Amino acid sequence: MRWVCGLPDDTDRNTLPPGAPHAYIAPIMARPHHPEFDKTKIVAENRRARYEYYVEDVFEAGIMLTGTEVKSLRFGQGSIAESFAEIRGGEAWLINSNVPEFSHGNRYNHVPKRPRKLLLKERQLEKLQGAVERKGMTLVPLAIYFNSRGRAKVELALARGKNAADKRQTVKDRDWKREQGRLMREHG
Repeated sequence: MRWVCGLPDDTDRNTLPPGAPHAYIAPIMARPHHPEFDKTKIVAENRRARYEYYVEDVFEAGIMLTGTEVKSLRFGQGSIAESFAEIRGGEAWLINSNVPEFSHGNRYNHVPKRPRKLLLKERQLEKLQGAVERKGMTLVPLAIYFNSRGRAKVELALARGKNAADKRQTVKDRDWKREQGRLMREHG
């Protein structure tokens, strides 16, 4: 006799007495992992980062904010132009990011340029710390945005700095691509 799910093959599950042993395998319900992050509303972008650095790897990190900081970000205020991230004491911190005070905040309003803790998984933190220490790479925020669930997130890049010649080459390549597009539009 063959057994299926802890029952003989010829047994009907509906005829089992209550409390009879049977095996139930629950379906695995994991959220799909998208290669591109779910950006519903982009608050601040660091467009200069891709010019200044070679972006090697990109991570999505949560960010710990106070209530008035969230309100300021929802109004589209905030800047990460001169900010960077660092790992101190096994935790990631966003340094020098500017979230201006909330206009309707009271005396409990936040400090605009305070360090903000980034929320990453332990394995991601170890990977980032190893790359920064061994390979001399930098942690650069590329964007602050709200995802579809309304959570504030930071797109964090593991990057290597460019020298002046590399930056000139980047400008040259960008201009050539723009020229190619223009020629293709004109001559079809």
